[in-house]
Amino acid sequence: MKTLLSSQNLSAIGVVLCLTTPLFAQRNVTNANDSNTPLHLLQPDYPVPYGIVKTEEVKGILDRIHGYLNKVTPAAFVNAKTGEVLTDLSKIDENTALQKGDYRLVSYEWGVTYGGMLLASQVTGDNRYKEYTEKRLEFIANAAPYFKKTTEENADWGTKGPLRGLLTPHALDDCGAMCAAMIKATREGNKSNLRPLIDSHINYILTKEHRLKDGTLARNRPQPNTLWLDDMFMGVPALAQMGKLTGDKKYYDEAAKQILQFAGRMFNKEKGVYMHGWVEGMTEHPQFHWARANGWAILTKVEVLDVLPENHPSRPAILALLKAHVKGLASYQSGSGFWHQLLNKEDSYLETSATAIYTYAIARAINKGWIDGLAYAPMTLLGWNAVATKVNEKGQVEGTCVGTGMGFDPAFYYHRPISPFAAHGYGPVILAGAEVISLLKNKKFEINDSSVQLLQKK
Repeated sequence: MKTLLSSQNLSAIGVVLCLTTPLFAQRNVTNANDSNTPLHLLQPDYPVPYGIVKTEEVKGILDRIHGYLNKVTPAAFVNAKTGEVLTDLSKIDENTALQKGDYRLVSYEWGVTYGGMLLASQVTGDNRYKEYTEKRLEFIANAAPYFKKTTEENADWGTKGPLRGLLTPHALDDCGAMCAAMIKATREGNKSNLRPLIDSHINYILTKEHRLKDGTLARNRPQPNTLWLDDMFMGVPALAQMGKLTGDKKYYDEAAKQILQFAGRMFNKEKGVYMHGWVEGMTEHPQFHWARANGWAILTKVEVLDVLPENHPSRPAILALLKAHVKGLASYQSGSGFWHQLLNKEDSYLETSATAIYTYAIARAINKGWIDGLAYAPMTLLGWNAVATKVNEKGQVEGTCVGTGMGFDPAFYYHRPISPFAAHGYGPVILAGAEVISLLKNKKFEINDSSVQLLQKK
């Protein structure tokens, strides 16, 4: 008796084949032989575009992302019950909410996005990117005093309101990345009254966030006195930016101390990458090298080195740590240009946001002369070519892991969902594209014997 295969059965078979076949196996097999064909010139079967990308192609992708985000992140308040747009800020009440969009305007992910837009504007000369950030930070700055006043007058509103994290931070996630973006914008001439929020956030980082006895920024979840690698980024770049804004050395000192103390506990020198979590009192520390957390760590070092004075005593140690981290990350890049969700686990999925962060950070380090461009520029272009395949026609970034806590078993990391609405992907991709444009302007590349090479002066 014949058995008909349903579409569900065919799908199941396809899944099995995908799982049992190497993800990017070479399929371009030729019957030509070496005596009649220069085989070394045959076109490889690359899984992502390979070669030297053009600046206008990168700019086109940034434009697509900007166009999408500009539509889906409105800067307006509404009455949550009636949907009516609120134009008079003096009339805010417990029903006031941000007009619904695809992403929150005051999240740490959007702090990265605001910074990315500022950089894109600097690099390309296109003021639309800067205007995106300027408009929304002005909107936040104008509204903050009204929300602060009304929440002080209505104690029961303490856990309500669309700006509650910015006004009354309870974690580094609430304020650090947004604070860094606000300082960058202020340094670039933003005239909005952002300083009260900046001062409040710096005060939270310095005096209110939980710490270990030696002062390392910590949390009491999922275990007491836990270090999250993410918190390097959530707290440290804002401190370094404050040092640049004020000229006060104490902010630089604190930022440098945090980087080195995190690394002392969490950087695996043999692998050249960080573990995600460290818990005081653990006799063994399960090392899960989560990709995006490593992204936050390398992004922190790059952001701090950007503003840390050349003569700061900790600069050589931070620079050495950056070089070691870049070397470690380079060893884990996949043949598709992406990095895996767990860096050293090749059966974990390929993840976009981390790949974008590494692409940005390594390109930035090359452009600044901190690392060897001859060694790392080709892999940086490969990283961008991979990321570019994940920006769809709408301008959404696909393949990004959703928000992730800390786990001590592999299944937790392996099976985190991905979504184009995971906000973590947008800022990193904008940063990566902008810095790759700078790399293409600063350096010359060639295809030499079929491979991408940095062109050296002879």
